[in-house]
Amino acid sequence: MGEKEKPILIVEDDRHIVDILDYNLLREGYRTLRAYDGEEGLRLALEASPALVLLDVMLPRRNGFDVCRLLREKDKVTPVLLLTALEAEDDKVRGLEAGADDYITKPFAMKELLARVRANIRRAVESAAPPPPLPPAEFVYRDLRIHRNRLNVTRGGEPCDLSQKEYDLLLYLADARERVVTREELLEKVWGYTYLSDDMRVVDVAVRRLREKLEKNPAEPEYIVTKRGAGYMFGLD
Repeated sequence: MGEKEKPILIVEDDRHIVDILDYNLLREGYRTLRAYDGEEGLRLALEASPALVLLDVMLPRRNGFDVCRLLREKDKVTPVLLLTALEAEDDKVRGLEAGADDYITKPFAMKELLARVRANIRRAVESAAPPPPLPPAEFVYRDLRIHRNRLNVTRGGEPCDLSQKEYDLLLYLADARERVVTREELLEKVWGYTYLSDDMRVVDVAVRRLREKLEKNPAEPEYIVTKRGAGYMFGLD
């Protein structure tokens, strides 16, 4: 089931806030359910299997901490985003200990709340998906062999002396050989940080050094090909 096929449950006793949340979520393409007290919120959370619960802390009939705790006793996976006007750190910790996945403090910016909704639903969907199949222990392209289990690379039967980062870079490009990989993606996935314009040189220098170790003619590469204006791609065919 897609991320937006299940409804988002809003549990909040302030009807003005509910109307605002409902309006903005509908604009984003989500369906919604409403509950104005903790008892009704808990019932809908258990019966409707929502994609996410937006849960106020201060509620009539049952507070948000109790709703979250009781929900978690029967439902371990539905993401819960607490809406709280409480500034004390202890209250935030209490909410997370009750089983909440995230919290946002009132008054909040709608743009931030929507971003947190998307992120929490995406994480829940990804965690529920079956793990991808393990890649083969050995990747072969022409005379190049990448031995995953031994963490080494040979070309024409001769070992290539790669650093760990060069190995990681080559393996990532090889696994993505059906598509062009941007520099931004390589910075995030291989180096572990987000894109900054000054860091583009890191990728280009690493690719140049890797070509010097792998390619018969680095000026005319066979293994790591530049796609001008887009990034890099593994292989010519």
